[in-house]
Amino acid sequence: MALDPELTGRTFTSETAYQVSAEKIAEFAEAIGADPGSPANDAPFTFPMVVAFGLMSRLMTDPSVGIQLRNVVHRDERIEQARPIRAGDVLVGTLTVDSVRAAAGVEMIATRTAISTVDGEPVCTATATLVHRGTEG
Repeated sequence: MALDPELTGRTFTSETAYQVSAEKIAEFAEAIGADPGSPANDAPFTFPMVVAFGLMSRLMTDPSVGIQLRNVVHRDERIEQARPIRAGDVLVGTLTVDSVRAAAGVEMIATRTAISTVDGEPVCTATATLVHRGTEG
């Protein structure tokens, strides 16, 4: 079943704010094999994916969207940083589906996640593309 092109423009917003702590930064850095940060309270550059992936998961598991997780491949991602994430930040995000395009038997879903502090200070924008192989019948 093909995804509905009406998915374009749909948004998913953080239901709760994400509290960044030095411990969470250290855990993330260890998981990806990176230094905890420099200076010590700065998160690794890819840390925003903690917030972005939570929103991406909501997109992929929303029954009205029609994605089957077993048929999804993450194609690419890019992060444009406005400023480093630091311990003590409290973050929220909004994921927007920028486009849904069918080609060669798959659907490509382009997303953009704007991440900011709860006070509205922009932190970064993460873009990603998912490739979804639809199913017949």
